[in-house]
Amino acid sequence: MDAKFLQFVEGLHEKYKSLITMDPVSVDTAPSESPIGGVYLFSEHGKHLYVGRTKRIIRQRLKDHVSTASDCPFAWLLSRKKLNKKATYTTDGSRKQLLQNRIFIETYKKQKARIRKMQVRYVAEQDPTRQALLEIYVAVVAGAEFNDFLTH
Repeated sequence: MDAKFLQFVEGLHEKYKSLITMDPVSVDTAPSESPIGGVYLFSEHGKHLYVGRTKRIIRQRLKDHVSTASDCPFAWLLSRKKLNKKATYTTDGSRKQLLQNRIFIETYKKQKARIRKMQVRYVAEQDPTRQALLEIYVAVVAGAEFNDFLTH
């Protein structure tokens, strides 16, 4: 492996172990002194579901997943799966259209409430390249169901 790339992947497993062995918190119990920048993992009933990353304070990013906003990505993924709605880039089934659908809106709210109760673990990582690779590493090794890294 090229030495330039190797410098970014060395230590990924150690960071993963640090994340996975962390005593879990929830969105509401994440400490205010959480790191700035890092990777986080949502789990439920022992199953790892979603890995994300942020350059901001991790606690704030976690709260964004359950905010009143109409663009909470994990809640969208859970809602689409629950209602068997595939992502689309046409008007039919678009986010704009789904946000006018009462059933989708109720499901979306319920998924945010579900996320609020999930276990969350995280690890600090400020370097954007290491952070991106760590997100992929954690998603693959943990078997996070809702990370697929498809391009659109």
